[in-house]
Amino acid sequence: MDISFAYWVPNVSGGLVTSTIPMRTDWSFEYNKRLAITAEAAGFDYALAQARFFASYGADKQLEAVTIATALAAVTSKLNLIAAVHPGLWHPAVIANVIASANYISAGRVSLNVVSGWFKDEYTGFGAEWLEHDERYVRSEEFIRVLKGMWTEDRFTFKGKYYNVTDVPCEPKPVGQGRPAIFQGGMSHAAREMAARVSDVMFVNGGSVEDIAGIIQDVKARAAKYGRADQIKFAMNAFVIVRDTEAEAQQVLREIVAQAHTEAVQGFGAAVKEAGQSTKEGEGMWAHSSFEDLIQYNDGFKPRLVGAPTQVARRIQEYEAVGVDILLCGFLHFIEEVEQFGWRVRPLVRELPSLRHQELAAH
Repeated sequence: MDISFAYWVPNVSGGLVTSTIPMRTDWSFEYNKRLAITAEAAGFDYALAQARFFASYGADKQLEAVTIATALAAVTSKLNLIAAVHPGLWHPAVIANVIASANYISAGRVSLNVVSGWFKDEYTGFGAEWLEHDERYVRSEEFIRVLKGMWTEDRFTFKGKYYNVTDVPCEPKPVGQGRPAIFQGGMSHAAREMAARVSDVMFVNGGSVEDIAGIIQDVKARAAKYGRADQIKFAMNAFVIVRDTEAEAQQVLREIVAQAHTEAVQGFGAAVKEAGQSTKEGEGMWAHSSFEDLIQYNDGFKPRLVGAPTQVARRIQEYEAVGVDILLCGFLHFIEEVEQFGWRVRPLVRELPSLRHQELAAH
């Protein structure tokens, strides 16, 4: 199969689950350096650093995403680092230069995840404007158009609703083929439209195979209107628990849920559901997420990548078949489980036939 693998950089404290279960995962740079080197050796393709400034889901310490992505690129040689940024907290012309520099330093291995934002307190706390949901995507799309223009044109001018730049340069230009890839998150109609028009990769929360297939088909249909159906890829979040037996893996999941940090999970759930209610359709990414789902704050339990190596590999095959190009993995004990996944699960996935290619051949 052709699916690529990414992992969440644990650059915020508390790991990737809002639980008090003991975790052998740390937010420090030294830990993340060891993790990046381990992940690269184990065959991971990407690492995504999340952007967080205030402690939302109990994470009271955070290393800024662009900074740590650039630092990790400097200690690796093949791993692609993705840094998350929020329009409204950054100016796109500044970020264009920052990422171009990081990309130049890393020989083309730093790119950007444009996050439209759900956490109102981070904006109002910094004195930045908090926009209505769909307007945040209008701003994000302008942000992306400025990035692309500055990365590909000698001098660039743009006049929009939220950003205006006049005859601006960006030197040095990013290196490698073309420009850095633009990733984005979100699952609302506004997010899907933005992805269809301007993004290279759309991150989606975890979901059932059927739900993810529906999202991918919808976004591709939207992208076809702009002549981009074959230009957009899809990445899905999943929390992975691999043990020797399915029973052992399921027991770990039960322990994570049993030791959930109830107050933090409820606070996160209230914040994201309030944000989702402001969409035109009246629901957002977490509209159908239960308390248990929210313990892994991007619905990572929903794909059910919990079991023995062969079970998890075959489950990944099902997602690749419906159009998932990149699997974004979270783990409980990152260094050891990233290594285990890379050496025990990834080879099994690579050996499996691509059901997607079989489907395409049949048509």
